[in-house]
Amino acid sequence: MNATPLTRFTQLALAAAAVAVLSGCGSTMPSMGGNKGVVSGSAGGASSEGSNSQLEKCPETLGTIAIDEDAQAPWYYELRRNSLGSTVPVLRLMIQQSNCFVIVERGRSMNNMMRERQLESSGEMRQGSNFQKGQMVAADYTMQPSIQFSGRTGGAAAGLLTGRLGALGAVAGNVKRNEASTTLLLIDNRSSVQIAAAEGTAGNFDFGLFGGGFLAGLAGGGGGYSNTPQGKVIVAAFADSFNQMVKSLRNYKAQTVKGGLGTGGRLGVDGGSTPASKELNKK
Repeated sequence: MNATPLTRFTQLALAAAAVAVLSGCGSTMPSMGGNKGVVSGSAGGASSEGSNSQLEKCPETLGTIAIDEDAQAPWYYELRRNSLGSTVPVLRLMIQQSNCFVIVERGRSMNNMMRERQLESSGEMRQGSNFQKGQMVAADYTMQPSIQFSGRTGGAAAGLLTGRLGALGAVAGNVKRNEASTTLLLIDNRSSVQIAAAEGTAGNFDFGLFGGGFLAGLAGGGGGYSNTPQGKVIVAAFADSFNQMVKSLRNYKAQTVKGGLGTGGRLGVDGGSTPASKELNKK
């Protein structure tokens, strides 16, 4: 049976790529701005350029935010194993492009910020440096990212491609599906109350050649969130999480507890001293 036009095109493209790799051809000239991921472009203040049109936006900024990434979590070690670094830079770009929050620095750059203040207090800085106290902006909220699941499954699409060419068959036989599930938590720093939580998912396919990272190799081998299938799907899952969170925040209504938060709750116990317990004892 003849292949459909789409399948035939896929076969030819994969065959050409495989032949190029096997023949030892040199790499192509890099193109500026190519190989865009789900989160790309730039942000400056409330303005952004080249942002993904699917990224949810906020008509007004909701407050200041810092990102707390747990570098000791198991999922963080999994990122390292796949040559992927911190998720913070791409999350910060995404958040600023959305205009939902103003980001404040609470990461490694805090060391540089404090060093400048130490130089000011030591008298080494010239007059007019303006590093006096009372200029830092408080973080109203903290966002905590985490990856619940990130993995690869093999052979999912191998049957979709034919092995008429040896190299093409090798590529088709090593098709992998990347899947990721991520969560974002939003914490109010003053009260410690969780404001919002959102989960997101994403998936894609990549192609391996003789057990090697075929597409990752074409992208440079080092790996990253913009040039590897694994990295791209994690960013897409975080973007999905953030979009879900923004949709919830648009309809935000604060949770309330009769008597006030943190005063004992509404589940009283016999003989207890909380308002709910006292009401119980009166019955």
